[in-house]
Amino acid sequence: MTFRRLLVVAALACAVPVSFAQTWPARPIKIIVAYAAGQGTDIATRYMAEQLAKELGQSVVIDNKPGAGGNLGTELAAQAPADGYTLTMGTNATHALNQFLYPSLRFDAERDFEPVALIGTFPMMLVANAKSNLRTMEDVVAAAKSGQRSADIAIPSTTARLVVELLKERSGAALFFVPYKGSGNAMTDVLGGQLPLIVDTPTALRTHITSGSVRAIAVTSAKPSGLAPGVKTVAEQGFAGYEVVAWNALYAPRGTPAPVIASLNAAITKVMARPETRQKLLDIGFDPAGGTPAQLAEFAQAERKKWGPIIKASGIKVD
Repeated sequence: MTFRRLLVVAALACAVPVSFAQTWPARPIKIIVAYAAGQGTDIATRYMAEQLAKELGQSVVIDNKPGAGGNLGTELAAQAPADGYTLTMGTNATHALNQFLYPSLRFDAERDFEPVALIGTFPMMLVANAKSNLRTMEDVVAAAKSGQRSADIAIPSTTARLVVELLKERSGAALFFVPYKGSGNAMTDVLGGQLPLIVDTPTALRTHITSGSVRAIAVTSAKPSGLAPGVKTVAEQGFAGYEVVAWNALYAPRGTPAPVIASLNAAITKVMARPETRQKLLDIGFDPAGGTPAQLAEFAQAERKKWGPIIKASGIKVD
């Protein structure tokens, strides 16, 4: 190959990303949601898809691929062409926790994806049956240390269990928990007095708090949350640095052109700046986030470093 031809080839190679960015998006974009339709992640993704479609001038469709704790859909997203037309809404489970919970995954949350933007976070809440004497984190820890099993906790999700595991680590109290498959039966037992406490999302608990059937004790975000007005954080009640949040973030397959990632992030930034967007996400059950791809990468890496040792020490495994 002549020197002149080498220059032509090199010039064409450099021009591809620019040309691609100028024509993208030329057809509908698909976002894979690794959870069933109607769940929180799905609802938030559908709303964001509508707003992104307006910004990008192309349809943005949702493809629900639930199964294996989010692993099925996430694996499909990792294997998709890196052309900017297939994205996925990642979560704290798919992109931080599952690599420690499942014995073998066919994707790498860090290696196989390009971060786009953090969409929103949501804390968990610890609440007690209204007839319980438990009102503060100090009460809960003291009851747990008494050995009378008067502070047992219903947990309807893996994230709820992590709330308890981190509390055990930070307090030194032997907190006992009872696992449930979903919120319904867990809440039924708490309302019936079989268990005094439950950890769940603000959205799942909102109606019961409003009715007065349960009493809010703490929220697990680092700072007070708009999703739990007036509720003190665990950190404010003697556990400095305590934080457990679930989250949703947009990702693209590894190798997606940088100009496309930049365009997606810019569109999300515009959408997230609107007061109506922020209010809608709060209504759905998310604290609005945003930020750059680099900030998302740093955030997700910090989550993996935080939870890996805790999950390993607790022996949590999912078959």
